Amino acid sequence: MPEAPKFRKLLGPSFILLGLGLGSGELILWPYLTANYGMGIIWGAVLGITLQFFINMEIERYSLVKGESIFVGFARWFRGLTVWFIFSTFLGFAWPGIAAASAKLIGAAVGFEKSHYLAIGFLLLMGIILTLGPVLYRTVEKIAMTLIVLGVPGIFILTLVLASKTDWQALFAGIVGVGEGYRFLPKGISIASFLAAFAFAGAGGNLNLAQSFYIKEKGYGMGKFAGRITSILTGKVEDIKLEGAKFEMNSQNLIRFKKWWKLINLEHLLVFWFIGAVTICLLGLLAFSTAFGKTTPAAGIDFVLYEASAIAQKTFPFFGTLFLFVAGILLFSTQMTVYDATSRIMSENLLILNKEKWGSQTLPKIYYSFLWAQIVFGVVIFLTGLREPFFLLILSALINAGAMFVHIGLTLVLNLTKLEKPIRPSFARITAMVFSFAFFGYLTIRTILKI
Repeated sequence: MPEAPKFRKLLGPSFILLGLGLGSGELILWPYLTANYGMGIIWGAVLGITLQFFINMEIERYSLVKGESIFVGFARWFRGLTVWFIFSTFLGFAWPGIAAASAKLIGAAVGFEKSHYLAIGFLLLMGIILTLGPVLYRTVEKIAMTLIVLGVPGIFILTLVLASKTDWQALFAGIVGVGEGYRFLPKGISIASFLAAFAFAGAGGNLNLAQSFYIKEKGYGMGKFAGRITSILTGKVEDIKLEGAKFEMNSQNLIRFKKWWKLINLEHLLVFWFIGAVTICLLGLLAFSTAFGKTTPAAGIDFVLYEASAIAQKTFPFFGTLFLFVAGILLFSTQMTVYDATSRIMSENLLILNKEKWGSQTLPKIYYSFLWAQIVFGVVIFLTGLREPFFLLILSALINAGAMFVHIGLTLVLNLTKLEKPIRPSFARITAMVFSFAFFGYLTIRTILKI
C-alpha cells in the first residue's frame, strides 16, 4: 500500500461526483418540488445525499484496496453482471434530459426558441471536448472543480439577498420534515417525482459506481499502479491494467490503509456531502422564496424561467438572465460528465466480458465508441420530437433508483466477502448500507405499483 499524500493532493474525485448531481437533483428536481410543495420535503434531499455518502465510500473502499474498478470485483462473482451494468447504464442515462434542460435555459437567456437544435449542438460540443482532452480524468476534474468553486458562492449570495427570515425558518423546519400543514410528504405529491429527486440527491443510479474509476485514476491507494484513459487523438498512451494488485495484511500496510481511509472520508465528507447538501438546500430555498405560492407552471422546468423572472424583478434584469445562463452552463457540464461516467462504465464492462479477445489497451477505443453512440442516440431523440426535459429527467431518475437498489446490495456483499477482515466495513457502515438498500427498494417497488 503506497503512502498517503497530503490532503490537498487528494481533492478532485468528489468534485466530479458532486458535479454529476448538480445539474439534475440539485438544480432541477429538488427546486421543482420546493417550488410546488414547500420546504417541508427538503429532508429527503439531506437524507438522500447522506445515504449516498456511505454508498460512495464503500465503492471507494473496494478500489482503494484492490486498485481496480468495482466492476472487476462484481465480474469475478458472476460475469453476467457485466451485461446488467451495460444495459441499466445505457437505459438510465442515454436520455439527454439534462442537455435538453441546458439548451432550454440558455435558449431563453439569449432569446433562441428552437432549443432542441441548440441541444444537438451542445451534445456534439461535449463529444469534442471529451475526445480532445489529452488525459480524460484531468479534463473532467478541472471542469467540475471550476464550475463548483465559481457557482456555489454565487448561489449562496443570491439566496442571501432574496430569501426572507421566514424562508430560512421554513428551510430549517423542512430539514426535520416539518412543512406547511404536513409532515415529511405533502398530500398529492407524485411518489415518482419524489423518488427521482431522492435518487439524484447527489450522483444517483450507476453513476455512484463511477467513483471507482475516478479514485483509481487519481491514484488513491493501490490505484497508483493502474493506468488512465487518454485521448485517442491527443493523449499519450498509458499502460492500462484492468485487474488490480493486492497488498499484504501486515501492520505497516494496515496503518497506511487507515490513514488513506481517514483522508478520503474527509475529502468526500467536505466536498460531496457538505457542499452538496448546502447547495441543494440553497437552490431549494431560492426556488421556494421566488416561486412558491405564486402562479407557477405545474410541470416541466418552466418554473426555473419563472424563478429567473422573479430574480430579475427583485434585483436587476441582468441577474435574471445571468441566473439562466449560469444554470444552463452547469447543466451542460453535468450532461458532459454523465456521458464520461456512463461511457467508462459501459466500456469497462464490455471489455471484462471480452477480455480474452481484446486486451486492456483497447479500452480507450471502446470508451469513445460508447461516448459517440450515446451522443448520436441523443441527437436522434431530439430530432424525433421527444424533447420535454422534465419528462426525460424523471424517466432517467426512476430507472436509476432501481439500479441503485441493485448495486447497493452488491457492493455491501462484495466488501463483506472479498475483502480481508481488518479492512471490511464497520457495523455502523453496514447499518447505513442496509438502510439504503431497504429504503431504495421500498421506494422503487412502491413507484412501480403506482404506475
